[in-house]
Amino acid sequence: MSNLIVISFPEEQLAFEMRAALVNLQKEYLIEMEDVVIVTKDAKDKVKLHQAMNLTAAGAATGSFWGLLIGLLFLNPLLGAAVGAGAGALSGRFTDLGINDQFMKDLAEGFQPGCAAIFILVRKATADKVLEGLEQFKGKGKVIQTSLTKDDDATLRAFIEAQS
Repeated sequence: MSNLIVISFPEEQLAFEMRAALVNLQKEYLIEMEDVVIVTKDAKDKVKLHQAMNLTAAGAATGSFWGLLIGLLFLNPLLGAAVGAGAGALSGRFTDLGINDQFMKDLAEGFQPGCAAIFILVRKATADKVLEGLEQFKGKGKVIQTSLTKDDDATLRAFIEAQS
């Protein structure tokens, strides 16, 4: 079972830096993330999701490949690739893997402009080593929501919200 962690930051840059740090920790096999999304709110109160993976592009690439193969069977590979890319892009556009987009947008409506939050769906982690790897974010954010156990939630809140 995965755990959801939502941390807000007063500056967008901190959320993007944390995502980069988490990706590095994942490369070291200290954390396994199912999804990680940054949500920002600009000066015009527009909420934007910054997905780690562009599903539309991935769908188009996959659809193009399969369309090309099917097109070869019917002696029209270019038409097959074009139709496959279109169908793949469309399916990728409407696919919602990981964290629910509407949930993130709804939560971000209450943000101040210029703020950001990082939504992390964690499959498993070595908590003490992950916190050690995120030391630069200590005291810089606020935990909005988690699905962690009481003890793990308290530890994370104490770490992220620590007073300098």
